Amino acid sequence: MPIIVAFIAGLLMSAGIAYSQMIDPNKVLGFLTLNANWDPSLILVMAAALAVYSSGYWLVIGKGKPVFAQSFSLPNKKELDKPLIIGALVFGAGWGLVGYCPGPALAAISSGSYGTLAFIAAMAAGWYISLQLTK
Repeated sequence: MPIIVAFIAGLLMSAGIAYSQMIDPNKVLGFLTLNANWDPSLILVMAAALAVYSSGYWLVIGKGKPVFAQSFSLPNKKELDKPLIIGALVFGAGWGLVGYCPGPALAAISSGSYGTLAFIAAMAAGWYISLQLTK
């Protein structure tokens, strides 16, 4: 049952990303570029995502355990460290330069765009390299 719930949640997130046009790098770059052509519409997407996440978090965290697990798996690390800062910088640079982050890129695979496929290949290579460096 948990795999079905995860699959449905992934489909719902993909549909939301597609509907909000976050799979269009030009839409994202229009938001990230602060000039006369700035497109603030993705603020609504981010605000809606924050509202849904926050509501779900506060509804679930008060319970003794998750519905489909024995216990919550929450991060316990509180400090900023070098890997987190470097990862955030690389993520932000990739998002700002290309207009994609991992979720929307995966949702955009169906477009068949060479740019999307190249981004996903580069993303996979980056994951592989990071795994090799952390061994």
